[in-house]
Parts: sequence; C-alpha cells; structure tokens
Amino acid sequence: MKQFDTLIIGGGIGGLMAAYRLKEKVPEMEICIVERGNMLQDRHCPAGKNRGCVHCKTCAITSGYAGAGAFSDGKFNLGTAYGGTLGEELGDDVAMHYISEVDRILTRHCDGDIVNVYKSNEELKRKCLQNNLLLLDMNVKHLGTDRNYSTMLNIIARLEQSGVTLLTGHDVERIEKKENGYALCCANGEVLRGKYVIIATGRSGANFLNSFCRQHNVKTTSNSVDIGVRVEMKDSIWRDFSEKIYEPKILYRTKTFEDRCRMFCFNQGGIVSAENNHGIITANGHSFADPQRKTENCNFAILSSIHFTEPFNQPTEYAEYISRLANIISNGNVLVQRFGDLIRGRRTNEHRLAQNTVRPTLKATAGDISLVLPHRLLTNIIETLYALDRVAPGCANDDTLLYGCESKYYSIRPVFMNEHFELIDNVFIIGDGSGICRGLSQSGAMGIYVADAIAK
Repeated sequence: MKQFDTLIIGGGIGGLMAAYRLKEKVPEMEICIVERGNMLQDRHCPAGKNRGCVHCKTCAITSGYAGAGAFSDGKFNLGTAYGGTLGEELGDDVAMHYISEVDRILTRHCDGDIVNVYKSNEELKRKCLQNNLLLLDMNVKHLGTDRNYSTMLNIIARLEQSGVTLLTGHDVERIEKKENGYALCCANGEVLRGKYVIIATGRSGANFLNSFCRQHNVKTTSNSVDIGVRVEMKDSIWRDFSEKIYEPKILYRTKTFEDRCRMFCFNQGGIVSAENNHGIITANGHSFADPQRKTENCNFAILSSIHFTEPFNQPTEYAEYISRLANIISNGNVLVQRFGDLIRGRRTNEHRLAQNTVRPTLKATAGDISLVLPHRLLTNIIETLYALDRVAPGCANDDTLLYGCESKYYSIRPVFMNEHFELIDNVFIIGDGSGICRGLSQSGAMGIYVADAIAK
C-alpha cells in the first residue's frame, strides 16, 4: 500500500493544474495522479476517416493524461461569460485571477508563440441580434490540437521532474475513509493512501461520482444535459465569423418550444471525431493550428439544453439512452445524415453520401437521425440551423452533414461543504465532473483554486 500526501483522481487539465500548483506552493508534498488511461504520448485512436470506432476498452480520446481536452481544438476562454459558472461561485475577480494563472502556466510551457484572438465584434453581434441570435464574446487563446498536445506534454514532463507520481491503468472503483486519510481502491487490486483527495474525473466520471456521493451521504442536485448533433459543412460558409472572432458561440431560443439551443465548439478547417464513453460512441470535433493539417470543412455542435424537474432524477441515464439508441441503429458507430435528407424524411445512404459536396471527415454510418432524437430535440436543432442560416447563408444547405449524437452530461451537482468545493473532510472535486465547469480554462482554474486551499 503506497502512501501520499495528496491523491488526484484524473489526469485532465484540472488534475494537472492542481498538481502543478501544489508543487509550486509545497515542493516537498508527495503527490500522486491516478489515471485509468495511458500517458499522453501513448494515446492513439485507431478510428479515422476510413475507419469507424473499434470500441477500445479504454477510449484514447476521452481517457488518459491531459484528459478529453488533449485532442481538442485547444481553445482557452479567458473569461467567465461561458464555459461554466466559476464566476458565479467565486466572484468574477477571483475566478479571473485563477484563469489568468492557467494562462501563465500554458504560456510558460507552450512551444512557440500563442496568438490571442479577441472575440468582441460589434458588427457580428448586431447581425446576430437582428436575427434573434445572441453572439457571446470573450477573449480566447487558441493553441490548436497540435500545439495543445505539445503544451500538455511539457506540463506533464515538468510534473514528473518535480517528483509527482503519475500512474496509468489505475481505474479507481471507490474511496474509503481510513484513519488519518483515505484509501483509493483500484480495479487492478492496488490500494493507495493519502490525506487529501481531489476528484478530477471529468464528465466521464459521472457514475463514479454518483457512487461516491451515495457512499458518503453527499447530497446532490439535479443539473441539466445537452443533447444534439455535430454539424459539418464547407469552411467558407462561416469564414466571415471565424476570420474575425475565430470561434462563434451563438445562443438561440426556439420559436416552437422556446427551448435554449447553443452553437459552440467551432472548429475551423477541422475534422469530426468519435469518442467512446464507457461503450457509448458519440461525436466531437477537432482542429489543428498547423495550416497543412486543415481541411476544407468546419464543424460545430448544436445542442439543446434539457432541464428536468421532479420526480425525474436520472438525466444522465436519459442522455445515455438516446446515445445508445444511435449506436444500435448505426451498428455501434456514429450516425451521419445529410440535412436535405432529414428535411425530406428519408434515410441517407452511402450512394447519396458519396455524391455529397461536403466530404465527411469521419467514417460514420449513413442513416436517419430522426429515428433517434425525440421530436422536440429534432425540431429545436432544425429550427436552430435555419436561424443560423440567416447570418451564415449556406448553413442549412442540403449537403450539410449532421452527426449523431453529441451529448454533454452535467447532471450530477454535489452540494459542497464550503467555498473550496470540499465534499467531505479533505476530499475535493474540480473540473467538468463538479457541475461547475464546461471547458478547459475554468477546469484548470478550479484545480489551482483547490490546490491553494490544500496548500494553506
């Protein structure tokens, strides 16, 4: 049985930043990061343009050091307007201080210059408002998938050099209270002991967090889930936006149901990817900073937010059910459908997909998304695409591709003991799994904030 001062469950951006800060503040502290996936350089996804998801036991896209953000577009939002509610929890001034600390660490370990892209553009904001759309603006730092990857490698190497123990292949099953600390019981039979525990399991750790809260009588509140599609089209359609603000994040309230839909996670010249979340295959997207790796397409998510009310208390299970249904219809893969086929009520087949002017960047199964998404969600997505078409003509073309499903789970929101996000004595939670964050910057900031609380 190995003994440490602090145990961090999860090697994503939040866990890495927490370990980094603890070593800055308390260099002699014995820290261990416990990760079920592989080291970053050993994470390789066999899926690609000509091959779908092969259902790896541990998904290389969602699990491993640097977390689900390892192969993301590397966009770090330098503000609190979106990407989580850390500003509401800590106050904007405190939250911005910790976001700036994330920026400092990234800049120190980035290979080459980082370009700040300032998103504020009054002309585009007015254009959206004139069409009942709300364009969110914030300063954003874009690394690109490739530069984000090298930056994370450098941070991980720095942690190793400072003496942080980095474990792989350790899937933590439960946390047990022991005298003078806690024990992490792993699926491989190994037990780790520590005084402090930081849970940084991300969205994919929702079931683990659920189990922990039940075991230790931590109250939880129901949160929301976002369900929708990944949209792919010609990059030129959104170039007027992307050349000025890099990433358009747009909110729309539908006319039919008055539901909130959002366009986000925009990838200029990017690719669509598949993710394996505990056997459920969902869609996502990436983009590279290297011009040689750009495609002629762009992609983004359109998600419809669902807020459940009592007595229903299983929003995560609901989202997983819809995603599993898509996998059943697509024979274990991501579904793809032409927008024109969806509107005409017909299934996309391989023949029509081969003739499509927008060439898919992911090997997905041609099919019918209307057999998966409930009427309300499908109506919201179609209506949102037509609304976006008014500010980016061509968005609702017949050849626009919809990949399903894309789901974001935010259903577990534990009730904290205090302002340091402590669940029980000396057990803290950070990142997307906390229900607070929805992005890299705020997850990293939350990790540094909790590390400061432990260091004191």
